[in-house]
Amino acid sequence: MAKIYHPEIFGLREKKYSWLEKHNISNTKWKDIKPQSEFYLFIPQDVKLLKQYQSYKRITEIFPVNSVGVVTSRDDFVIDFEKNHLERRIRMFIDENVDDSLLRKTYKIKDKKNWNLKEQREKLRKDENWKAYFQQILYRPFDVRNIYYNDILIERSRKEVMMNILSNNIAIITSRMTKGESFKHVQVTDKITEVICMSPKTSNNGFVFPLYLFTKKEKSIGEYSQLMIFEPELRYKTKQPNISEDVFNKLKLFFKKEPKPEEIFYYIYVVLCINTYRTKYAEFLKIDFPRIPFKKDYKLFIKLGKLGKQLTDLHLLKSKELEKPIVKFPATGDNKVTIRPKWDSEKVYINANQHFTKVKEEVWNYQIGGYQVCEKWLKDRRKKTPSLDEITTYCQIVTALSRTIEIQKRIDENYKGAEK
Repeated sequence: MAKIYHPEIFGLREKKYSWLEKHNISNTKWKDIKPQSEFYLFIPQDVKLLKQYQSYKRITEIFPVNSVGVVTSRDDFVIDFEKNHLERRIRMFIDENVDDSLLRKTYKIKDKKNWNLKEQREKLRKDENWKAYFQQILYRPFDVRNIYYNDILIERSRKEVMMNILSNNIAIITSRMTKGESFKHVQVTDKITEVICMSPKTSNNGFVFPLYLFTKKEKSIGEYSQLMIFEPELRYKTKQPNISEDVFNKLKLFFKKEPKPEEIFYYIYVVLCINTYRTKYAEFLKIDFPRIPFKKDYKLFIKLGKLGKQLTDLHLLKSKELEKPIVKFPATGDNKVTIRPKWDSEKVYINANQHFTKVKEEVWNYQIGGYQVCEKWLKDRRKKTPSLDEITTYCQIVTALSRTIEIQKRIDENYKGAEK
């Protein structure tokens, strides 16, 4: 069998050129490597650690029903900060007095191989329930916007998964790989989710793993949305956990009792947020879905799960801890974001006169996936005037991230016991 050898050198280009001029095959230090299943990478790996990691269940094996996030192909048209602006566009779309050319020019809408503007407008005009498709979507970390969630206008609605989240449900979002980024790719949502909510890099798309699955009484999004609005008790026939039987059986064997679906969910969420886990398995998290260690210590499982519940509430902005945000917005002005947000001495400036206070540097720099959350949220609102509700939301986001950092530091020690 052929042998594989591996060398590497780090540094600037000039340093590498200099090294190459002085070395050849015979005087290079080579490392004998043995690529392992299933990816057979041509780089050195900690084989012992890899075997341990591969003994854990992949998140796709725990939550069998999952998918990548929504792809609209028309974000500028079907997604908006303001619902009334979005509704105005949809009314134009179905208005027979509005010419196709005006829509094409104003909103840069183009025909595609499988999508024709004229035909889709005619389809939507025939839908008596056209008003029932307005929903909310997690567009970027902590950034919930309005979407016209209709297959006529959306390229890939992923409704086989997303319809489950339209009910009273929660889901974990993570990535299959973290190409070019260290693993910080985890969020929780109770909204349908956009595909690059995790990272601007399309190789690091967000995959959504709902906790529960619902058997719907109605098949179409419009009919289902109407039930949600007017008859919420009729939303579904059955409700079942989206967790594999194998996981339930093994945990029942470990703990001598069957854990609740929510306990499993919160445990998984907190594990994915733990810095020790992210660092230890960084090499493997770059190339596949994360795997989750489950051990036999029920008390530790519950303890970590409670912290996962705390993080979940913080990240959904539903925690009571956010009722009194640590951040203030003291200066008077028009509230308009006129500059690229910048941080200086615990202040985040949005224009020449106004800033948020008490934003610590580690919070300002905090990342979820490929996004620096506090900067990204404001930057996307540049040239806009956030409402008072949005200003309150930003204060809550900063507070939630501050508490998250505190919890992450606290749980590192607890997690070490999860792998013993």
